[in-house]
Amino acid sequence: MKIVVLGGDGFVGWPTTLHLSNLGHEVHIFDNLSRRWIDTELGVQSLTPMDSIQERTRIWHEVTGHRVQFHLIDVAKDYEILKARLEQLQPDAIIHFAEQRAAPYSMKSDRHKVYTVNNNVSATHNVLAAMAELGLTSHLVHLGTMGVYGYSTVGAAIPEGYLTARIETMDGGEAEQEILYPTRPGSVYHMTKSLDQILFQFYAQNDGLRITDLHQGVVWGTHTQETRLHDQLINRFDYDGDYGTVLNRFLIQAAVGHPLTVHGTGGQTRAFIHIQDSVRCIELALADAPKPGDRVKIFNQMTETHKVRDLAGLVSRLTGAEIRNLPNPRKEAAENDLVVRNDQFLALGLDPIRLQDGLLSEIVEVARKYAHRVDRSRIRAVSAWTREIGSTVVRDVEGKGLKSVF
Repeated sequence: MKIVVLGGDGFVGWPTTLHLSNLGHEVHIFDNLSRRWIDTELGVQSLTPMDSIQERTRIWHEVTGHRVQFHLIDVAKDYEILKARLEQLQPDAIIHFAEQRAAPYSMKSDRHKVYTVNNNVSATHNVLAAMAELGLTSHLVHLGTMGVYGYSTVGAAIPEGYLTARIETMDGGEAEQEILYPTRPGSVYHMTKSLDQILFQFYAQNDGLRITDLHQGVVWGTHTQETRLHDQLINRFDYDGDYGTVLNRFLIQAAVGHPLTVHGTGGQTRAFIHIQDSVRCIELALADAPKPGDRVKIFNQMTETHKVRDLAGLVSRLTGAEIRNLPNPRKEAAENDLVVRNDQFLALGLDPIRLQDGLLSEIVEVARKYAHRVDRSRIRAVSAWTREIGSTVVRDVEGKGLKSVF
């Protein structure tokens, strides 16, 4: 297949690009490199050293013989360029990662909220509008998030996208209707993914676009089969309070002798997936494309759920690291349960990678190898969901004398 990967320079986009290229597909990356500019804005860099995208693709060709073409395009702003390039390439599939992906970053300030909405929603709509205008039959695969559902439970497992609702009719009877599972986004970032769902529903029913939406859990891990082929192909590793995912952050904290920072009680339950499973799920979704006129296909792309304090305990037992509870900067319940259905990927043949000491030790080794690149002042999560929470967190931290920890 000829595949366009939007956002192919990112945390999930890069290993997905290599995986699909290694399978023999012709892969093109469309990216504006904004994630690298955000590193500059935040004053923090990936734990793992990253070469330029041009050097990365050169090394990939040198190691494997496969070519990946890079196109410098801002999907959210360069609509006519995007449309012209899609018309030229006529891809069989488009994989959409081109969205600002961090909930804390989306809540840092009003400017970050505006940027996240403008970038994410415009990027999604530009792709859909271009596909409809050009009459493309490409299969669009979008990386969404489990966070569109929120993190509460009604005592039933969260289904894969759709819910059968019973509605009282005018004559006092009942009618059944299948609806999107109600969203309850917990940040501006999650809200943009909820808006994406509505855009997908419209363009699928109005223009017959073939769309798969993957509601992904928190990604952990660093290496995939392809990134291990050469040191310069290594994936990025974010450990800062805005972009570092919770398990990876715990592991880097342990590697540099920093306390594991658990926010609140640690009773937040999250869905997780290993980076290797994430790229494998993209492959499986591509092979199970909907037909024109079909409804949007929705998968829950996760393999297991854990409470944050249980993860901290696991890492502490593995490494001997101290656990430190800090005020929670997020506006969320102190404790929650999360039960999620993921039957479709299992039926397609996904053999999940589970959390285990061997893989965790591998990440700790990567973290220790590059520990000299860690800026300890960037580890703590400081982006607060509201002004009131922000001022409370500062008072609590200062009152407990915790500044010295960071």
